[in-house]
Amino acid sequence: MHSTYSSRQKMRVAVTRRLPEAVETRMKELFDVALREEERKMTRDELIAAMQNCDVLVPTVTDQIDASMLAQAGERLKLIANFGAGVDHIDVTTARQRGVLVSNTPGVVTEDTADMTMALILAVTRRIPEGLAEMQAGRWGGWAPTSHLGGRVGGRRLGILGMGRIGQAVARRAAAFGMQVHYHNRRRLRPETEEQLQATYWESFDQMLSRMDVISINAPHTPSTFHLLNARRLKLLKPSAVVVNTSRGEVIDENALTRMLRAGEIAGAGLDVFEHGHEINPRLRELPNVVLLPHMGSATVEGRAEMGEKVIINIKTFADGHRPPDLVVPSML
Repeated sequence: MHSTYSSRQKMRVAVTRRLPEAVETRMKELFDVALREEERKMTRDELIAAMQNCDVLVPTVTDQIDASMLAQAGERLKLIANFGAGVDHIDVTTARQRGVLVSNTPGVVTEDTADMTMALILAVTRRIPEGLAEMQAGRWGGWAPTSHLGGRVGGRRLGILGMGRIGQAVARRAAAFGMQVHYHNRRRLRPETEEQLQATYWESFDQMLSRMDVISINAPHTPSTFHLLNARRLKLLKPSAVVVNTSRGEVIDENALTRMLRAGEIAGAGLDVFEHGHEINPRLRELPNVVLLPHMGSATVEGRAEMGEKVIINIKTFADGHRPPDLVVPSML
């Protein structure tokens, strides 16, 4: 490891986005920190400049840090302490080769993201946004036996892609709503975990897809999950099926999904993440059977505060000459 930083010589920390006030205040107390004044994300050149002038960079999911940027970072940068769990926006392997450690904030977003997954399932199946739009436009003419009919959630088959922390948290909630839980994962869970979650394992993702009423994407974005839900697989879904994604937009072929939703080949979708960041297919935006949210899955006051606390602990542990507790090693990816 490196030598411990003395209390006189505080670590130089550069933060790429505005963080909750309490987190920024604590960072100012502990480190020589360069905080962000503006709400917009840094440009590529601003990121490189920040990396050249700090010991620790604190980026977020909106900062793409690739090999060529790391090559320009210089000698000073020693730790990238990511504010968030996913690190697919950072070239971790190159960072490690250049002697830069990468840490993240795992576990913090689990419950909040699982809550949002259930919220999207309910919003799509019970047509909540359609009802809301009608009320806000002043169009509601009163109750009628045949209006606003959605579908019952209880008894539906939920197929979870990715049974990590978040997938399991979704399974627990879905079971409480009376849904039948099914899942596909790279590795099968232990029998006792399956029993606890009342979850049925499918070795074949294709076979699971064709039999589910709701599909929830809870897998990280890796080269092997890119467009895992491609046009061929989306065609396996029942026309009455609903797709919900609170993980990473790149897992779904968004254009294929949009085409099928428009053609009525899939009943609906609830999306909190998109394939091209905030640039969303305009044809997707105008569909009444689609609920779109601006990447709000982990957006709770409590979650952001815990995330900040983990970042600070990672930096402080590193400054004291020890391995950060949430160190990301390339083999984990």
